[in-house]
Amino acid sequence: MRIVSLIASSTEIVHALGLGKYMVGRSHECDYPQSVKSLPICTGPKFAVDGSSYEIDQRVKAILQESLSVYKVDAQILDDLSPSHIITQAQCDVCAVSLKDVEAAACEMVKSHPAIISLEPNCLEDYFSDLLKVGRALDCEATAQKLIDESRQRIENVRARAVEALSARREAKQKAGAQEVLTPRTVAVVEWIEPLMAAGNWMPELVELCGGINLFGIAGKHSPWMTFAELIEKDPDVIVVTPCGFDNERTLTEMHLISGHAGFRDLKAAKTGRVYIADGNQYFNRPGPRLVDSLEIMAEMIYPEIFAFGHENKAWLKADLNESHE
Repeated sequence: MRIVSLIASSTEIVHALGLGKYMVGRSHECDYPQSVKSLPICTGPKFAVDGSSYEIDQRVKAILQESLSVYKVDAQILDDLSPSHIITQAQCDVCAVSLKDVEAAACEMVKSHPAIISLEPNCLEDYFSDLLKVGRALDCEATAQKLIDESRQRIENVRARAVEALSARREAKQKAGAQEVLTPRTVAVVEWIEPLMAAGNWMPELVELCGGINLFGIAGKHSPWMTFAELIEKDPDVIVVTPCGFDNERTLTEMHLISGHAGFRDLKAAKTGRVYIADGNQYFNRPGPRLVDSLEIMAEMIYPEIFAFGHENKAWLKADLNESHE
């Protein structure tokens, strides 16, 4: 078995299934676990990936007007690797190479005639379906099912703990004669900074599983554009900034575009210090095994007084709205 994974999330799936030793190639974005970095790279971007979120957005939009994908497949490298399986995706042409590009490369040049496993994770349940699909294709369905069961149990533990904690606090307030009703915190998840984009797909589910109320984006649907006027109108209790493909350090360099916007400092989240930065590259935007870690990270940010899994200052941090990283 010779596996080439062309998306970072499927590379993590392959390793979680114990099949990392069979990987012979990867995409340019596959960087976890660290051992995969020594593998040949089979894809690359058609644009410069440095610069601001605005500059990247403009480059991506320009390329999409001319082609189906913003990434390219190196068919010659694929042919040299003689893969038995290629794992790709059909979910987002901005996230990774397109299925059509992979199929074209495999049909035209790859003499080993690999089986193509295409994943399409639009929501949390799709991730589990994709995990099982990979398990079946690579002859380790039982291992995949075990991983699914363990992940579901971790998810249920977070959900149940949130429900129990919020219910207990509500009852305590009522007994104390408090007039206000304790309600779940409202949450705005920002997936791109300039222009502003909310998070869709599995992100609304993560918010709701840990007891929050998601304000933007619909579960199972692609991430929608949003405006600062809409953000200010909704006035969320919590704001999570987790740009696709950005780590925390890179996000920090652009936080002034959010915190410096008119009206932002008057938002409840800003006043109460509940504006957070989270690693979108390693966690939230990868529909792989670490989606469960992403749920735990989200729980820590929304309800730090309830959850503490040890992710703070590693996967996420509280935004310092008075500090400039320009």
